[in-house]
Amino acid sequence: MPELPEVETTRRALAPLIGGQRIAELRIREPRLRWPIDPALVSTAAGHVIAGLERRGKYLLLELDEGCLLIHLGMSGSLRYLMHPETIRKHDHYDIELVGGAVVRYNDPRRFGCLKYTSDPASHPLLSALGPEPLGDDFGGDYLWRRSRGRQTSIKSFIMNGQIVVGVGNIYANEALFRAGIHPKRPAGRISRQRYQELALQIRAVLEDALESGGTTLRDFVGADGRPGYFRQSLAVYERDGQPCPRSGHPIRRAVIGQRASYYCPACQR
Repeated sequence: MPELPEVETTRRALAPLIGGQRIAELRIREPRLRWPIDPALVSTAAGHVIAGLERRGKYLLLELDEGCLLIHLGMSGSLRYLMHPETIRKHDHYDIELVGGAVVRYNDPRRFGCLKYTSDPASHPLLSALGPEPLGDDFGGDYLWRRSRGRQTSIKSFIMNGQIVVGVGNIYANEALFRAGIHPKRPAGRISRQRYQELALQIRAVLEDALESGGTTLRDFVGADGRPGYFRQSLAVYERDGQPCPRSGHPIRRAVIGQRASYYCPACQR
């Protein structure tokens, strides 16, 4: 699933290419995504100028001169900018065609993404309850420590809760907890303020490292230029069960926490 670094990689690549451009047409070939695309979007989007492209959590906000298109990449989606549109491929579900002929094309084999319109993104039900951005000023160890008091849920489930902090998906939660030396099953309310300071630093660090590598390609993700991300080569524990820990040499273990595969070193993480 595209997580925060993959979505931010897409945003950074597309934003300078489409900012200030006018939408000629929204062409929908397959409306059956996670939520069916409203056919009224075809007329709603046409003619508007793209004011910018922002991100909130794992959502892309295509800001128009009036309103906003809310885009989610789902589990396997990608957006590509095509100066000269190529032959339509299987799973190319919609195009945002710009005046001049270039298109932003959405491909999604599993059709779990979404495309919606909103006049007020901050109050939209998909965004209004989200926690702070992990790379923003509102996030840090003190914040995590305060929100964790009295919670018995596992620390991994805690930091993956989008109402606590957005965008810390499964891959990066595993890697940040390893770097911070925290066992993924430890109750969130039983972690000290000092350890939360370290965890917040490592969440930021692992996300920034992934951004520098263009994200993590496990199966389907490609960036806006069609290229995969390369952070997978730097993963220390994710999907490495049975392999030696890069620090201690102990075999990495796998467990299921909150219905998600979790990977950790029993010697390094406590």
